[in-house]
Amino acid sequence: MTSSPPAGGGPAATQPAWETVSGIPLQASYGPQDVPESARTAAPPGAAPFTRGAHRLGYRSKPWRIFQLSGFGNPEDEAERIRYLLAKGGTGFIMEHDRMTADNLYDVDHPEVVARREDVGISGAVIMSAADCALALEGIDQAAHYAHAGGGVAQHAPFAMAAYWNVALRRGLRLDQLNGTGQADFFLTYIGCPPLHQIPPAAALKINCDIVEFCHERVPNWVPISMAGYNGADSGLNAYQELGALMACNIAHLDEVRRRGTVPIEELAYALGGVSFRMAMDFFEDICKIRAARTMWHDILRTRYGITDERALRLRIHIVTAGSAMTYQEPINNVVRGTIMGMSAVLAGVQSMGISAYDEALSVPSEQAHQQSIRAQQILMHETNLTAVVDPLGGSYYVEALTAEIEQRAYAFLADIEAEGGFIAALESGMLHRVASENQLRLERMINEGTRQIVGVNVHESDHDPFGIDGFRGSIDAWERGMRRLEQHRARRDGEAAARAIDQLTQVCQSGGNVMAAVMDAVGADVTVGEVGEVFRTVLGSWKFPVHF
Repeated sequence: MTSSPPAGGGPAATQPAWETVSGIPLQASYGPQDVPESARTAAPPGAAPFTRGAHRLGYRSKPWRIFQLSGFGNPEDEAERIRYLLAKGGTGFIMEHDRMTADNLYDVDHPEVVARREDVGISGAVIMSAADCALALEGIDQAAHYAHAGGGVAQHAPFAMAAYWNVALRRGLRLDQLNGTGQADFFLTYIGCPPLHQIPPAAALKINCDIVEFCHERVPNWVPISMAGYNGADSGLNAYQELGALMACNIAHLDEVRRRGTVPIEELAYALGGVSFRMAMDFFEDICKIRAARTMWHDILRTRYGITDERALRLRIHIVTAGSAMTYQEPINNVVRGTIMGMSAVLAGVQSMGISAYDEALSVPSEQAHQQSIRAQQILMHETNLTAVVDPLGGSYYVEALTAEIEQRAYAFLADIEAEGGFIAALESGMLHRVASENQLRLERMINEGTRQIVGVNVHESDHDPFGIDGFRGSIDAWERGMRRLEQHRARRDGEAAARAIDQLTQVCQSGGNVMAAVMDAVGADVTVGEVGEVFRTVLGSWKFPVHF
């Protein structure tokens, strides 16, 4: 049956299919018969397998970390925004490097960057050296704050963390005084936004495990790598595929480090147990995804690796609300969307959160929008009483049934990946890209047909947007100022020391030694991100994206 056309035009909305956005059929109601036996006898929060929460007292014992992504333009702009967010109540900060330079490991004078100079600085701050990183950290006490140093993508992670750590050393800090997390994720650039030049996935896995070894020896309070299912989900993987693929990625790292025998497997499991997921607009599906994730992590570590250390078995979850859910039409509505997604994260019991800014579909977040994202979290934390009870949805027939269904489907998807040869093989074959693109096309078709309704986009549209927002402009001189800094940096540094460090990095890459240690030394010798990238491209090669258009 077809409903009446929505006010304001657009495609006629048809009777929705009663299913989650991932295509899981939904009943009109649920009862005791729909709940699996394991859920009926579930352990309480804080007890294995941690379905109901990682800690017995939940937010009564510790609030979630307010952890917002920040960065644009010049390093000084990033420093100003980080200080602003911390002053407004952020309890940590996430640095964002310019993706034109960072993802590709280019300096701003690379021809590919010069050709698109107007895009430089739009998606993060231009940080090409430890000196640039110091500017981005001006006025910020590295010993006092939990940090994500950038390096969200695998090939950029060694440089980003080396720059951050070298700044700390130059300030007289010890590396064991630093608390934070790396990322070195595979999902963003290997699936969603592949750069022109990127090292092969197997090489990235090797480098990630080098980072693990380096942190074990020299930066003990730093989480070395953290996989971001978020990037897989915003690239097209549905909820249970995001969960299964993230587990497959972590399994690949666990197997490689176990093969090396250099780091206790329990220590790596604890590090990998700090992950990132996406919370989107299917409220209950994503809550159940988080509950299932904790169970799966516990069970995989126990059954595959024999790990019994509860510290490692407790999955620690950071979420970011879906940037893809933010619309440029009537953008003020995104305040509601961000708050709803943040509420679902609280009900799911995550440890850390970033809410996407309401103007994200238009531009780099403005200060006002960034503040509003923090305020939404603070309102959820202080005004709603959501923090009083751990897993308040536990025992719901619907929630328990959907949690079990998502877990079952995630294991099936994990089995599909392993049948392909494992996570790296599934990237190289294009299997994960095919699944993600099929989902994207399905969702686009549903939006165009009106079977998935988005207010202000394909239903309840308005000819005149009463909530128009001018996009935040940011800095327009990031490329020009980056060029000046790069020229001055090369002129001032010890060129011979930099050349020796580049030679040493090249030899280490060729011999299979620890790349993280060599990058740390190179960045300490004022080698730039582009020079590190040139070594990687020359020695490790460039990956051929396995999808043909």
